[in-house]
Amino acid sequence: MLERIAMDVAVAAGLGFGSYHFKALDAKGAVAATALGLAVIELGGLYPFLAMVTFVILGVLATRYRFREKAQLGAAQGKNGIRSWGNVLGNGLAAAIFLIFEHFSNMDVFWAAVFAAIATANGDTLASELGKVFGKSPKLITNLKPAKPGTNGAVSWAGELFAFAGALAIALFALPLTAEKTTMLLAVTLGGFIGVNIDSLIGATLENEGITDNNSTNFLASLMGGFIGAGLFYALA
Repeated sequence: MLERIAMDVAVAAGLGFGSYHFKALDAKGAVAATALGLAVIELGGLYPFLAMVTFVILGVLATRYRFREKAQLGAAQGKNGIRSWGNVLGNGLAAAIFLIFEHFSNMDVFWAAVFAAIATANGDTLASELGKVFGKSPKLITNLKPAKPGTNGAVSWAGELFAFAGALAIALFALPLTAEKTTMLLAVTLGGFIGVNIDSLIGATLENEGITDNNSTNFLASLMGGFIGAGLFYALA
């Protein structure tokens, strides 16, 4: 048991160090990623951890893709794309919370919640970072009026496609954990995709009013995405 825990600590630390080394996270963010990664791998095992790693890798690649172009538009991630502990918790805490319930219940519905929360975070990052580049004529989600790329709550067809693809990519990691593979695939993908649009809705309303910030918006959206994924799985199973 001690050997397994030591291995898990080493793997989680590798995630944190790698994120810091490749300038995806600052030092505080790397520590938070290590702690969160350890919680995920201890509570859920390999597949949710791999889903989180995939989210980190895709997020880094999407953030850096045509970064100068996004910076010229005033829509680039701050601090040259380097995120911190608040972003780590905003994107990963909801999944960790759902993992606690799954760990003690061993119910597939909570697996759906876990992966839908990660799918929301992944889909939102891809939609945000790549939608700024490929999205034409973005519109505010609340009233469909034209908006600048990077505006809170702005959506585009390209962004929606990236959101769906990002959610689907994470859903694949949930399939080995359930016998209800088709139901899980649908629940996680749709839960994540809807969660991304909830993020845009919160951004256009609460965040623009100063009630939430980017990190709390991400947390609320991933939490809601998880609940929706779980609800869809329960309804379809």
